[in-house]
Amino acid sequence: MRSSCRSLLFYLLAGVILAFCVTPPLRAQVGGSAGHPDTDRVVYSTSPNTGVVIFKVFSEHNGTRLGRQALVKLVNVEKETATWQPTAENSQGVFTDVPYGNYEAEVSAVGFLSSHQELKVISTRSILQFDIVLQRDPGAVNLDVGDSILSPQARKETKRAISALKSGNLNDAEKHLSVARKTAPNDAGVDFLLGYLYIQKKDYAQARGFLANSTTLNPHNAQALTLLGRASLETKDYPSAKSALEQAIVADADNWLPHDLLADTYLHQKNYDKARDEARIAIGKGKTATGSAQLVLGEALVNLGQTHEGIEALTAFLQQTPQHPIAGQVRNLIAQLEERDSDHSSTSADVSPSPEKLAGVDPLMAMPSPKLSMKAWQPAGIDDVKVAIAPDVTCPTTKVIEESGKRVQELADDVTRFAAVEDLFHQALDDYGNPVRTETRKFNYVASISEPQPGYLAVDEYRADKLSLEGYPDKIASTGFVTLALVFHPHMRDNFEMVCEGLGDWRGQASWLVHFQQRDDRPNRLQSYKVGNQYHPVRLKGRAWITSDKFQIVRIEAEMVSPMPEIQLLSEHQVVEYGPVPFQKKNTSLWLPKSAEIYFDFRKHRYYRRHSFDHYMLYTVDSDEKRKEPVNKGAEEKKS
Repeated sequence: MRSSCRSLLFYLLAGVILAFCVTPPLRAQVGGSAGHPDTDRVVYSTSPNTGVVIFKVFSEHNGTRLGRQALVKLVNVEKETATWQPTAENSQGVFTDVPYGNYEAEVSAVGFLSSHQELKVISTRSILQFDIVLQRDPGAVNLDVGDSILSPQARKETKRAISALKSGNLNDAEKHLSVARKTAPNDAGVDFLLGYLYIQKKDYAQARGFLANSTTLNPHNAQALTLLGRASLETKDYPSAKSALEQAIVADADNWLPHDLLADTYLHQKNYDKARDEARIAIGKGKTATGSAQLVLGEALVNLGQTHEGIEALTAFLQQTPQHPIAGQVRNLIAQLEERDSDHSSTSADVSPSPEKLAGVDPLMAMPSPKLSMKAWQPAGIDDVKVAIAPDVTCPTTKVIEESGKRVQELADDVTRFAAVEDLFHQALDDYGNPVRTETRKFNYVASISEPQPGYLAVDEYRADKLSLEGYPDKIASTGFVTLALVFHPHMRDNFEMVCEGLGDWRGQASWLVHFQQRDDRPNRLQSYKVGNQYHPVRLKGRAWITSDKFQIVRIEAEMVSPMPEIQLLSEHQVVEYGPVPFQKKNTSLWLPKSAEIYFDFRKHRYYRRHSFDHYMLYTVDSDEKRKEPVNKGAEEKKS
């Protein structure tokens, strides 16, 4: 029966009009099966011997719909086949044409624990409906805190203060921050900078006040919480230090520093078990950067009666930092412990030194000086970002790559059909990411993708007035970013290693995350820099967000695998976003690039660019009339 309906679809697509299908679909009656009376009065069509299953997804708050898209996986137990369905805007996922049988359902969403449901489909006439309540994942912390909004004067003074802090001019920094705080008295960022400033001045009481206010305004800033913990530790307010550092660990569990400081706090509170445990965590996370944790570990073990193990930890500190200013104190402590251990070797019990003997070595003296870690001028590296994914969700890797490849083929066809107005926003940046010069351009833009030979794609982009490099900011032309999605094209994807990382989320839409990287044994044909008359291929790695329902690429981030010193290109990071563009007059919609951003460090200069598109127009490029943009052979051009 189902094959007859498929035949109908085939003939309709072929242009033959048929009046009926051999076996019409049946209508599932709205019912209250699974214990839930249904009052929506929605009629769903389904084939014979199949049923309809509806999942309504809620957050842990009773009756509150989930504020993001969830993904429902329905597995046929007997056939071991799976079907995926994302929830719609009403947090509802609907499966029709579900064959009779036993099923297991898994409902997943980023930031929540997955939920499982067993069910049996036995009727075409009634709907199975399930209300699924997802519990928040305790290991997922929302760190999405928006940038502070400062007045132009406060922002100007803050930037000057940062430059002064970087150069060690604390008095000048204090002057600028005082002015900024008068303009923005309740800004978490300004108070954080003041707290850092006073830590540098070793005025820990002042630092605590500003940092406490900063963490009140922004309770998820792990860096501010860690500095607050350290300032409290320096002023011997151990309960406050413990509270701040525990919050810092919740906000950033992978950072070794708050664990290190918390170990020191427990040591001063004579809680040696916890001091030992936190010190070991800090050592495991920080590797060789945690000499102070070795001191805490050694002293905690000695106070727990494990003198031999304590001496080993103290010795490890000396091996890591033999020239440290307190190395002499540590050697004296080890000698005292060994002497005491020798004196009591004939007794049945080991007598540990008193706490007073150990107080002479303060682990804080081995702690590195706090360093200001400001917002980077470019996004974090692809492999430096810990992306949020739904737990315990298996990615159908082959299907994601194959289906997204089909969509990219459609994208390649669509690109040749549109023209648009392109806005170019260009900034030259200083060493701290502050813009020193801004330029804008507006172009009429046309793109063309062709296949001059089987398996090889050629991308041409044209801008009005046949611009030479003189017409571009800093004489650098940037092209090709809109076609970054060609990484997934069937002709290109074998040149990359691809790994599906799991189910992520992009602006509330469930999306598969796929990591890719150029293979060493395959040709590099996607991007290159042209300097003079020579092309320099760029090896890329990146991550794509691919919708779980339509397998459309909505976002791609990519960066260089390694710097290219031969052309003084130290870094490059691109972000491209795609989406549907409706053309009402033609009654059609194309999936097209919306914007492209690039951050690059080229010839000892840092740049930021944003290409955005609007006023889209349908356009047809005749393959026999390819235009070529003139090249100024004596200038420098970025070609990608």
